[in-house]
Amino acid sequence: MNSSTPESSPQSQAQNQPTNHLKRSMQTRHLVMLSLGGAIGTGLFLNSGGVIAQTGPVGAMLAYFIGGIIAYLVMLCLGELAVHVPDSGAFSTYATRFINPATGYMIAWLYWLTWTATLGTEFTAAGILMQHWFPQVSVWIWCAVFAAVIFLSNVFSTRVFAETEFFLAFIKVATVLIFIILGGCAIFGVMPGFQPAPLLHNLTAQGWFPNGLMPILVTMLAVNFAFSGMELIGVAAGETDNPGKTIPKAINAALLRLLIFFVGTIFIIAALVPFEQLGLTESPFVLVFERMGIPYAADIMNFVIITALLSTANSGLYAASRMMWSLSQQNMLPKTFSKLTRRGIPLNALMFSMIGGLASLLTSVFAAETIYTHLLSIAAFTMVVVWMSVAVSHYRFRKQFLAQGGQLSALTYRAPFFPVVPIAAFVLCFITCLGMAFDPSLLGGLIGCLLFIAGCYASYYKWYAPAQQ
Repeated sequence: MNSSTPESSPQSQAQNQPTNHLKRSMQTRHLVMLSLGGAIGTGLFLNSGGVIAQTGPVGAMLAYFIGGIIAYLVMLCLGELAVHVPDSGAFSTYATRFINPATGYMIAWLYWLTWTATLGTEFTAAGILMQHWFPQVSVWIWCAVFAAVIFLSNVFSTRVFAETEFFLAFIKVATVLIFIILGGCAIFGVMPGFQPAPLLHNLTAQGWFPNGLMPILVTMLAVNFAFSGMELIGVAAGETDNPGKTIPKAINAALLRLLIFFVGTIFIIAALVPFEQLGLTESPFVLVFERMGIPYAADIMNFVIITALLSTANSGLYAASRMMWSLSQQNMLPKTFSKLTRRGIPLNALMFSMIGGLASLLTSVFAAETIYTHLLSIAAFTMVVVWMSVAVSHYRFRKQFLAQGGQLSALTYRAPFFPVVPIAAFVLCFITCLGMAFDPSLLGGLIGCLLFIAGCYASYYKWYAPAQQ
């Protein structure tokens, strides 16, 4: 266990902070848009159609609602940890202190893998979508172009990154809001493309759960991955001005918006399009906009979805590089990865974290859809495991804090209903992981991730544990 105690105040943390520290330049609006930008991506714009097709309209709304609840429980745990111990190492730092150093090491690498794999999925998907306009240009060329753009967004300064992400996320949020408003009008027959008004007929036309309840469990991993990105609030805590105030505000604001966006969007899609017509081959947003008679619907949504993908990649590269920086700060990686530029950017960690993004270049050899599916399964599973570590870290933190004489009143922000919240978060995430074993297309990714976790523990005990004795 690290010698730092859980009752260490944020003030003492700041006093003991090394000179090689990250810049605190993010504000509440940056955090909210960072979390929204990380979460609103392919999970909503593309994969939602597949979820509805598998589970049925009511099943999909239930799945996304449960996914939102799970995300909220995890964020309550993370909020207490991030306010009391703001650190860009986030989950890794908390697991190291409140579980054990080996788990902290594993979680850092797992979260790094989550986002570096996500980089590959976003670049690949964006490259596929670009072929709508430029079918003669290979996918891997677009992957290389997008990788360069996202790298430049992150390399200048944290403020440039935050402002870029704010702009990209705003486009996505505005699109979802317009979609929900226009979709609501279409349901009641105000939009000319939907006559007569479909009302709520499509929601239960084939029964409440036409495919049974098991598909809900199987799709929960994809649903939870759709909410991934919320936890970026914890990563950004180390670069946030006044985290005691900004983090709780950002968590509450972002979660409320995400629930409205996700559940509201699924409701609109399911009400307007029979679920048998949905799938993964076309964005449900495009289907709905086309039926409304909106000109150039496919082109508009193609642009928005590409923007969404780049926004998620932008957040992902930021998160992955900060995990490497944190490992280096804890002497679990060479010090070269914690070196900062004059603008406070961990450049070496940033460059190394592009590995997953460069995996998208394999589309020059293999089918782009194959690369996308495998990278997505890896990113989804590892994200849920990281969420589980947050719940365990929060549970042990609170127990240690009280056992060492700490008073709850001393916590600037505390999760309610302890210990129910961390226990429920862990159990629900674990059940989500079990669903992966029932999907043959995800089984290979599951086995690969378990081997990666075992490799992390093995490498820690071989190289780093002896040095700390």
